[in-house]
Amino acid sequence: MASLHSSLASEQRERAPIRDILDRALAGARLSDADAIALIECPDGDLDTMLSAAAELRDRGKGRDVTYSRKVFLPITNLCRDRCTYCTFRKDPGDPGAWTMMPDEIALWSRRGAELGCKEALMCLGDKPEVAFKEYREVLTMLGVRTTIEYVGRACEIAIAEGLLPHTNAGLMTSDEMRALRPLNASMGLMLENISPRLRARGGVHQAAPDKDPALRIKMIDEAGELRIPFTTGILLGIGETPAERALSLTAIRDTHERHGHIQEVIIQNFRAKPEIAMADAPEPDAYDMARAIATARLVLGLTMNVQAPPNLSPLQIELFLNAGINDWGGISPLSKDYVNPEAPWPHLDRLGEQCARAGFTLGERLAIYNEYINDEWLDPAVATKVRAIWDRPVGGQS
Repeated sequence: MASLHSSLASEQRERAPIRDILDRALAGARLSDADAIALIECPDGDLDTMLSAAAELRDRGKGRDVTYSRKVFLPITNLCRDRCTYCTFRKDPGDPGAWTMMPDEIALWSRRGAELGCKEALMCLGDKPEVAFKEYREVLTMLGVRTTIEYVGRACEIAIAEGLLPHTNAGLMTSDEMRALRPLNASMGLMLENISPRLRARGGVHQAAPDKDPALRIKMIDEAGELRIPFTTGILLGIGETPAERALSLTAIRDTHERHGHIQEVIIQNFRAKPEIAMADAPEPDAYDMARAIATARLVLGLTMNVQAPPNLSPLQIELFLNAGINDWGGISPLSKDYVNPEAPWPHLDRLGEQCARAGFTLGERLAIYNEYINDEWLDPAVATKVRAIWDRPVGGQS
């Protein structure tokens, strides 16, 4: 990593002007790591030009349509062996609010979601709780499974039976675990968060989070590509990283996508401070930190990538983020809250549609798998029929 930073420092001394980088991006050139860093660190005087270029690239590839997925957020378990200093989701057994969803709860929530027009079941949970907690291992035994991932597979089967398409985000998984879940998922995901191993060092946000090792996370993302799994990933701003490390995280995502073509969506997400976390007093990324990262993502990842920012975490920045190059708002639930950021309510879809319309965009619905991946290369035959049946239903609108 030291040699990487050394070579980048040398390259940065000879950085091209921002206008030259933007021209090359608009011409379809592959931007270097140094180009990406120059963009995310661009002077304030160049920011409007950069946002305009990113928006132009988005318009060429995606037009003026912006999408969302109508979902049920299913927190299968909030027990987790990792202890990230910014997380309120994870619990230990016995903590207030600790829970593992039972099969009847999963079925009830899925059924209610389907009745409300949801099409996605987001399986969200902590990393490898069975490694850390004897009490949880006993729960798994009571449920008749050996591992959390085996139980997630059962949860996916339940959601499918209720008419939903699962999207699993279960933290680090092995290739065999992803292979086992592929027939039960329309897509899967894992946030890279950041490529820098520095955040795992003593005093870093991931010091006590072995599953946040960036090398392991990139390995899993690569293996998902080898398995032909449509995949969602992204970066998290405000956890102690530098702007340059944000840029290098985006180029790392671009590189894995070039190897396999499987990254269907990249999320640019902002840290939110909460009173109960160790980072309660840490500064949050501001709107222009987010806009710079969104625009850099668009310019680095190109016109065909789906770039998302969560609207509930920045409700006053809808137009700014559209102008920075996004084309998706991610999952929005009419039933369940955002259990990762419970203080941030989902936007009302009619209101979000009106905000998009005022900015010159049309809001429409998508599935947990993007349209370009609904084909025999990317869909396991076991789930393909379910995906196509739901895809053939009318899905547009903001009702």
